[in-house]
Amino acid sequence: MVDKVLTANRLSDGIAVWLDANGQWNEDLQSSLVARHAEAVASLEEIGKRDFSANKVVDVNIIDVAEENGRLWPTRLRERIRAAGPTIEYATGYKPADTAFIAV
Repeated sequence: MVDKVLTANRLSDGIAVWLDANGQWNEDLQSSLVARHAEAVASLEEIGKRDFSANKVVDVNIIDVAEENGRLWPTRLRERIRAAGPTIEYATGYKPADTAFIAV
């Protein structure tokens, strides 16, 4: 089974976030809780539904990731862009995405 993490966009500002092991939405993909079996994926799905219903996040998705050299790498280009940050100037404190990370 492919490793998976739960991602969404924070409702307050639209920034991409990932669920961490403490059940908090975090801006750092590397802090994500990684699901490595079907039961863990099912738990992530339930948490995503709960937090969407509570208006904490929107666009909730479980995505595939690969672990390489101790770092998580989304397998899809869309998710690499979301993990690296916006590709343009977006909001104060958020710099554009690292093109090297996206191109991997």
